[in-house]
Amino acid sequence: YDADRAEEQRRHHDFLPFIDDSPSSSPHLSSKSRSSRDTLSSGSFESSKSTDCDPEKGLEMRKRVLSGILATEETYLSHLEALLLPMKPLKAAATTSQPVLTVAQIETIFYKVPELYEVHRDFYDGLLPRVQQWSHHQKVGDLFQKLASQLGLYRAFVDNYEAAVETAERCCQANAQFAEISENLKVRSPKDCKDQTSKKSLEAALLYKPVDRVTRSTLVLHDLLKHTPSSHPDHPLLQDALRISQNFLSSINQETAPRRQSTAARKAESRQLLKDGFLVELVEGARKLRHVFLFTDLLLCAKLKKQLGGKNQQYDSKWCVPLTELSFQGPEEVEPLTVPQVPDEELDALKAKISHLRGELQKEKRANKGPKVLERLRKKLCEQESLLLLMSPSMHLRVHHRNAKTYCFLMSSDYERAEWRELIREQQKKCVRTPSLTSVELQMLTSSCAKLQKIHRMPLSVSAEDEDSPGLCGFLNVIVHSASGLQHSLNLYCTLEVDSFGFFSNKAKTRVYRYTSEPKWNEEFEIELEGSQTLRLLCYEKCYSKNRQNREDGDTGDQIIGRGQIPLRLHLLQGKDWQRMVIPMNGVEVKLSVRFLSREFSLKKPPSSRPLGVFGVHISTVTKRERSKVPYLVRQCLEEIERRGLEEVGIYRVSGGATDIQALKTAFDTNHRDVSVLMSEMDVNAIAGTLKLYFRELPEPLFTEELYQNFTGGITALSDSVAKESCMLNLLLSLPEPNLVTFLFLLDHLKRVAEKESINKMSLHNLATVFGPTLLSPPEKETKVPANPTQALSLGDSWSLEVMAQVQVLLYFLQLETIPTPDSKRQSILFSTEV
Repeated sequence: YDADRAEEQRRHHDFLPFIDDSPSSSPHLSSKSRSSRDTLSSGSFESSKSTDCDPEKGLEMRKRVLSGILATEETYLSHLEALLLPMKPLKAAATTSQPVLTVAQIETIFYKVPELYEVHRDFYDGLLPRVQQWSHHQKVGDLFQKLASQLGLYRAFVDNYEAAVETAERCCQANAQFAEISENLKVRSPKDCKDQTSKKSLEAALLYKPVDRVTRSTLVLHDLLKHTPSSHPDHPLLQDALRISQNFLSSINQETAPRRQSTAARKAESRQLLKDGFLVELVEGARKLRHVFLFTDLLLCAKLKKQLGGKNQQYDSKWCVPLTELSFQGPEEVEPLTVPQVPDEELDALKAKISHLRGELQKEKRANKGPKVLERLRKKLCEQESLLLLMSPSMHLRVHHRNAKTYCFLMSSDYERAEWRELIREQQKKCVRTPSLTSVELQMLTSSCAKLQKIHRMPLSVSAEDEDSPGLCGFLNVIVHSASGLQHSLNLYCTLEVDSFGFFSNKAKTRVYRYTSEPKWNEEFEIELEGSQTLRLLCYEKCYSKNRQNREDGDTGDQIIGRGQIPLRLHLLQGKDWQRMVIPMNGVEVKLSVRFLSREFSLKKPPSSRPLGVFGVHISTVTKRERSKVPYLVRQCLEEIERRGLEEVGIYRVSGGATDIQALKTAFDTNHRDVSVLMSEMDVNAIAGTLKLYFRELPEPLFTEELYQNFTGGITALSDSVAKESCMLNLLLSLPEPNLVTFLFLLDHLKRVAEKESINKMSLHNLATVFGPTLLSPPEKETKVPANPTQALSLGDSWSLEVMAQVQVLLYFLQLETIPTPDSKRQSILFSTEV
């Protein structure tokens, strides 16, 4: 008899829980099926017939049933003892000057509990010696008949049950001492259990035990009668006890049904949906796509059913937890989480498929194709988007249920994680403790989610087919000026996030402005946009203490002071001038300036303003002037980054300050002697940004325009690995010597950066994504450059597939273990110069 399992299924029921008056031989008590509601006489006849055929087996099963009854009775008595344990000291304190509870409150909460304890203690004490001295002629029917005759106590308890729970909840909220007592009542475990005691909350678990016991007693009576021969003296006594119990349960349910329905209706009316969205849940190491609904009193995690025959969306509930029972601070024994990472190559391949399907869909729409063709493409597009949504997020958020169950979601950014946390915390302050939903209520709520949901599609920018703005592609210059409205002096910094394919990533970070209430960063960043629609800003307080107390799961230790976002729309960013903006966040205002330049317009290489400089000057000219194989700028930047930047998180991906980059650019263009001193004082991200800017402003890319189509065509067209390697290496060796040697020098450096991937989070693919479009770009004559530099192209245009081909070219060379080159060219990779 699985008491613990049945107990768990019945926990946290409604104030007036359904009492099952149709017992069956199954130990799973949660079923409310009426199929087992046979008449007592027919059930008795069938059971007697089966036991009469094999009396020995029936009597042996009878002893097993009774042994199970003893075990569950012992557990039930321990729960009643746990309820009675605080009652005496609470009554004693009630007569003092500082009572915890009033006498009336104590009598309401513990109503009839002492009497119930005495009844079941007498039953247990009578049954135990009879089972210990067992024989086939042993009689126990009189004990069950006596117990059934005392069910009037349970009627009084059930009538008072709602008042007892409500009183206990009010007292917990009003009195911290009683709340602690209620949450930490110790229940004695069975003798064979390793843990001698376990903790149970008073109103959530213990007060429900007597209500639950009525159904249990009726159930085991049915089982006992099934294994008792009709000729046995116990048979008529057990029949009488079962009849009394069933009649009692039926009458209780008839009386409480209207109140139970009224309670459920009140809860449903007051419940409102606050937020919902598609999230990835990590279940036993596997990623599962969920739709999560945050209501005013609970968090519901559901799975979208497959749609068949044009039916509307339907959901299956995976789990549902009241907000009052959730926390973000997990138990100490929770192990550090390992999130399975999806290779960047797979994500890139998915993005390429999505871009291709997006373009196909737009092409077919322009050609006025029939609805079947468009629907087929939309279905394929939705499948790829679902895969990308499932595989992309990697930042975890764990929520802990007080029953020790932990749920884990994966999100794409700190902004999204903070959004869910803040909303749940804010609502938890308003919540009162409520029981979990009954199975019927949960089913009704889950069914209504299809109508209640606010988010109807996955958070991918490519899903917005009919939007006026498909997203911006190009470069966004952002100046983070200052913040105002802070009440205290803090150590503050800001981060900038932008979206690509519906997912956000951190693109820039200001320096920490130490201990001030009016930080003035005035830092400029250049951020690359890939179909981006939103710019997010997060303001953090820097925490320098490594042992910060109460750090929540997944936190870095730095606290988010505020967050805000602005839409990236062409009509907001028209023209070449800077646009001033203010982002309000929790009483704090951050001032920004932004300016947008489309990707295609940025491909026009600016001529060098200084003929003797290095930026905007052909690499062959610079190396010849310097009498070196690799430009001095490249060598200096890579040397400094390898000295102190290999373990910098997001090196080359996170933007450096534009002011620092411009200062370094001027220094390299004018005076080499001051550069090393200046670089030693610069943020390493600014040095990385200077290197990227140098390659981007070359009049001709490092992989020359003449060979561009051969490189990108070879990487995509050739499937045979031997043929591809031969083709790509021959093309590489066809580059001019300064280009080749500089590339090989850079390639070795990037491999050393990737060796620290576990620390800096920069894989070979991440580095290829950063440098691929910089080192390779199509000739200007093949690029459709818009007349307006702020004109944006959609993700469905050819540029996205072209960029991915550029990434693949660089990634191919990064993944080659060795690149065979002539000795003369390989030796020139050294730092030495020709004098």
